[in-house]
Amino acid sequence: MNHSPRTRSVVGCALLVTVLGVGVTACGSDGNPLSAKPYDAADQISFNGPTEAGKRVDPDKPLEITANGDDGRITDVTAQDSTGRFVAGELAADGSRWHSTSPLAANAHYTVAVSTEDDDGAPGRKVLSFDTSRPTSKKRLTVTFGQKPGQYGVGQPITAQLDQGIKDRGQRAVVERALRVDSVPAVPGSWYWVSDKELHYRPKDYWPAHATIQVHSNLDGVRINDRLWGGGTKAVKITTGDRIEAITDASTHQLTFYENGKEVEQVPVTTGKPGFETRNGVKVVLEKQYFVRMRGTTVGIAEGSSDSYDLPVYYATRVTWSGEYVHAAPWSVGSQGYANVSHGCTGMSTSNAEWFFDHIHEGDIVKVVNSEGDPMEPFGNGFGDWNLDWNKWRTGSALGNGAQDGPAPQDALRLQPTAV
Repeated sequence: MNHSPRTRSVVGCALLVTVLGVGVTACGSDGNPLSAKPYDAADQISFNGPTEAGKRVDPDKPLEITANGDDGRITDVTAQDSTGRFVAGELAADGSRWHSTSPLAANAHYTVAVSTEDDDGAPGRKVLSFDTSRPTSKKRLTVTFGQKPGQYGVGQPITAQLDQGIKDRGQRAVVERALRVDSVPAVPGSWYWVSDKELHYRPKDYWPAHATIQVHSNLDGVRINDRLWGGGTKAVKITTGDRIEAITDASTHQLTFYENGKEVEQVPVTTGKPGFETRNGVKVVLEKQYFVRMRGTTVGIAEGSSDSYDLPVYYATRVTWSGEYVHAAPWSVGSQGYANVSHGCTGMSTSNAEWFFDHIHEGDIVKVVNSEGDPMEPFGNGFGDWNLDWNKWRTGSALGNGAQDGPAPQDALRLQPTAV
């Protein structure tokens, strides 16, 4: 769309006025069209919903605002419901039409602010409001976020569990778009559909240290298909602590402990012996247990065989559901730092294990390198999410580029007017 420099200035300021809700003299100079109070744009636009009192809008249909005739254009549209959920939309390049690109919620009240300008650049404004009808089906999709409120390490993924499977890609996009993860500081991230009922969210890189992460759903009342609508979901707030990374080199038999990028400790360890090699790759701490009774039968070792064991284990930090831990192994102290003799766990002396246990947290990073073992599974055996590179991770999203719709509406306040 081609405009003269003056027109571009008018549009830029009109957007800022709409977002900030300040006086129209914000660009302020006498004689500028924006120095006048916005005119009532009711006759300049049309709305595709019913205008009669008591009539409700069908949430299955997109919202559409059109400019009437050739004497003006739409410059901005902001639509949100009474809970603060914004409706994403697209404005035609010539300002003739705006339409919603995300679904409306059922049984909700919406306010739509429309900004326009006439051929002389004078600003107009019209605020519309309407209610949507109730869902036609009582069937609801329940989403449960897996994390409890609290502090985690920088490697902690966010999980979402659905009570019903969603296979269709378009329906997945509706669900995924409604599941919001917002962090301070902000970092790029994406959901990954692990299965029809489970999603994981992680940033491109690890979370920043001392970040605040808000997880919530905008799915309540949103139509997913003809027989299924979104239900309510409890929001979750978590924080991250220091960036903790424990890196075990299976070839040198050393574990190096880093805090915020600085090495703070190195201890001798032993990892999995031939036939029981420790998995390579990034794992995330799942839980810590002061005492665990470990039996070989739980990992498929026949009782009474030469590899059978039944041991009391202390200071156990779990990194896989199949039974891989970092723990005290006083029986192998003579091999620690020299040889790999375990059945897959990372063993160290009792004093070193106690120190590790006291300094590691749920969500912290535990990485193994130079082992002869298989790679850590991305899913199903703990959190191996970080073993997928970012490009591969984004292919697990139902959205085009794997990113949440953006910028978030609150970020619009950062817009600056084009200089007059």
